Amino acid sequence: MQSGCITHAKQHTPLDIISLNDIILRMNTKQKKTLEDVFQNPIKSSVLWSDVVSLFKAFGAYIEEGSGSRICVALNGVVAVFHKPHPQKEIDKGALKSVRRFLTNSGVKNYEI
Repeated sequence: MQSGCITHAKQHTPLDIISLNDIILRMNTKQKKTLEDVFQNPIKSSVLWSDVVSLFKAFGAYIEEGSGSRICVALNGVVAVFHKPHPQKEIDKGALKSVRRFLTNSGVKNYEI
C-alpha cells in the first residue's frame, strides 16, 4: 500500500506549483476552520476525521486507502500513514498532533486565515 503513496509523493508536489496562500484563499470556510483547529493550542478533541481528510484534499494531497483503517497521505514529497478513527468520528489528540506535524513537514504552517 505505502509504495504507491511514496511513488506518488515523489512525482507530485502541488505546493510547489500553486502558492500556499492561493490554496488557503480558495478553501471553503469549514476547511479554513479545520486548519485553525489543527494548529490550535491546546489541542482540540472535537475535530472530525472527515474534516481533516477534506483539508488534505484542499491542499492537493494524494490519499490512498489501505487495509483496515489505514490511510496513506502524500503531500509535497512527505508521506504519512494515519488510522481512521472508529467507531467515533472525531480524531484523537495524538492523531491530531501527527496531522499537525505532517502538515508542517509538508510546508503548511499555522498561517493567519
